[in-house]
Amino acid sequence: MTYSGKQLDRKVVNPSQIRNVIRAFRDKLPEIFPNRQEVPKTLIFAKDDSHADDIIKVVREEFDEGNAFCKKVTYKTEEDPKSVLAQFRNDYYPRIAVTVDMIATGTDVKPLECLIFMRDVRSKNYFDQMKGRGTRTLEQDDLKKVTPSAQSTKTHFVIVDAVGVTKSLKTDTRALERKHSVAIKDLMMGVMMGAEDEDAFVSLASRLTRLERQMSHQEQEKLQELSGESAGEIARVLLNAYNPDVILDKARIDNQLSKVDTPTQGQTEAAQKALIREAAVIFTGELVEYVDNVRKVHEQIIDTVNIDRVTFAGWDQQAQDQAQSLIENFTQFIEANKDEITALQIFYNQPYQRRGVTYQMIQEVLDILKTQKPYLAPLQVWQAYEQVEQVSSNPISELVALVSLIRRVVGIDTKLTNYAATVNRNFQEWVFRKQAGALKFSEEQVNWLRTIKDYIATSFYLESGDLEYEPFGMGGTIKMYELFGDEMDTIIQELNEALAA
Repeated sequence: MTYSGKQLDRKVVNPSQIRNVIRAFRDKLPEIFPNRQEVPKTLIFAKDDSHADDIIKVVREEFDEGNAFCKKVTYKTEEDPKSVLAQFRNDYYPRIAVTVDMIATGTDVKPLECLIFMRDVRSKNYFDQMKGRGTRTLEQDDLKKVTPSAQSTKTHFVIVDAVGVTKSLKTDTRALERKHSVAIKDLMMGVMMGAEDEDAFVSLASRLTRLERQMSHQEQEKLQELSGESAGEIARVLLNAYNPDVILDKARIDNQLSKVDTPTQGQTEAAQKALIREAAVIFTGELVEYVDNVRKVHEQIIDTVNIDRVTFAGWDQQAQDQAQSLIENFTQFIEANKDEITALQIFYNQPYQRRGVTYQMIQEVLDILKTQKPYLAPLQVWQAYEQVEQVSSNPISELVALVSLIRRVVGIDTKLTNYAATVNRNFQEWVFRKQAGALKFSEEQVNWLRTIKDYIATSFYLESGDLEYEPFGMGGTIKMYELFGDEMDTIIQELNEALAA
């Protein structure tokens, strides 16, 4: 028989079509969401309830997960739809939800990072509302509650168009980004030099607004110091230069007109030029360089236009060479700064001195890397090592990855080893040596020592004052003294030294 796309999944079901879409999505996930350990919260729009059931069946098979992994959120679901929706919004499971209409409009799921369209939509307004499910922003701490491997705030969402919905329907949404091919540095330089291109002003405002959500508190303070304004305030000033209402109000104020008077064209043009100058004066050479460096650290381009096909799967010699080059550049950076950066000085000295490496020292190395050599980000260098030598596990943070990489470069470890695994091994050996002698730790003492071990694995060094904070809690110093008595300081000193070996 001959059937059209409109009949597909209603009168005719083609299981291979559904499976190909889900399988392609599954295989492309590492490319769409790098460094994620779990599937991001994903919403699939189905044509009807029967189609939703078919999709759920295929998703569970292709991802090889249980029923909790993917659920249907429609009015015809066997479970309470509001309960399933609450789970999707607040809990780890489900990772994928399939809906027809229920989540299409008016329902917020802030952790949602991916929309898959497996149905076409004719209504412009309805399509905008469906896309709107992904537009809610979310801070990193809140996002990590449901997606633990998320490494930043929610800065964007991804649309996977499996049926051509973005081509068959044009929306009325007015995009702020109008200069896709122009670098943010060039946009800032243009504004600083007196450019009066509305598209440049609007595009720069859009990028600064997005960048502000990605910046750390320290980076935001530095930008405020250089410009006197936050990134969001700078974006507002840029948009004001082409906001008709703001221009009109300024023209009235500048010419002492009442709120009902209409300024002349010349007065309006003069007011707009003043607003453009107000925006231009914010940008200096130093600010432009700083923002561009911060952008290199945070900005990630998601290309959903150029759809790839697999031509080869395996380690290519060129990829091996590129990975080796990245490792060599990182090694050169570490060796070039071994006498300048405190943490590197300690790592290159005698082993017993490594116990003095603190969290702040490692953070200093990371900050210098991000500012001077952003392409040598620890997680990128880690991936390069994965291509050239066997790596057992992934690091839990950039700082832990950095310590592991430094130990590999210095020669402390003969192959790249997750620092947390090194700490675990050294802890076991230390406890074994202690227990082999006259000293025997109680179960409560061992549990306390494990807490110290976990702290050192992520913070690298324990000072006695740290016992008053998480994960030790209030009264931590008193509690440890109750458990270990006068040996408390000696044990802390020994663990700092033994675990960093």
